[in-house]
Amino acid sequence: MDPSAAFRKALRMWLPRTAVAVDHFHLISLANQAMTETRQNLSQQVKGRRGRATDKAWAHRMLLLRGGDTRTCRAAHRLEEVFALDDPTGTLQAVWKVKEQLRALLRTGSLEDAAAAKKVLEELVKAAARQETNRLYRTVCRWWKEIEVLIITGATTGKVEANNTAIKNIKRTARGYRNAANYKSVILLRSAAGRWHDAHSRNPFPHEP
Repeated sequence: MDPSAAFRKALRMWLPRTAVAVDHFHLISLANQAMTETRQNLSQQVKGRRGRATDKAWAHRMLLLRGGDTRTCRAAHRLEEVFALDDPTGTLQAVWKVKEQLRALLRTGSLEDAAAAKKVLEELVKAAARQETNRLYRTVCRWWKEIEVLIITGATTGKVEANNTAIKNIKRTARGYRNAANYKSVILLRSAAGRWHDAHSRNPFPHEP
């Protein structure tokens, strides 16, 4: 599930024996949010303005969110430039390390490794000394049992999220229709066309064995 206290409370009320896993995507999203907020706040604190295209941190803001283990050599060099030229206090790099450590924690395959990674994460959060990473770490602590379930089971809401996106895209094709019957017809036609396309993309010759 999403890291929502209300969702968790409701689930525990009606299904108290169910094991709950917090979703990997949403945890990474929170880490990326902490990274973005830190960059924005530092720009205001150090430069007294929002980021500009001439700022390395702003120009490569998406690179700051990219997984460190997926970088190319060129991307790694650009990130080093960001830290060297646009991070005089070293704060941006410290927060980036927190984000990457959380990603490493979620990749662990056992509870022992996860606990060890959590200790490293705690030390990095203390070193960063930022409210953004402090808030992130508090979330990790509050949802630690659910994170352990995630590490053990690998459960994810990826398929559900994909289905929700597909549903929204189908509904979007019919926006603007004032007549409810026409709106429904367009949605049904779009759904039928999508199913036909999926079936024939798997087997372009459905009448042949």
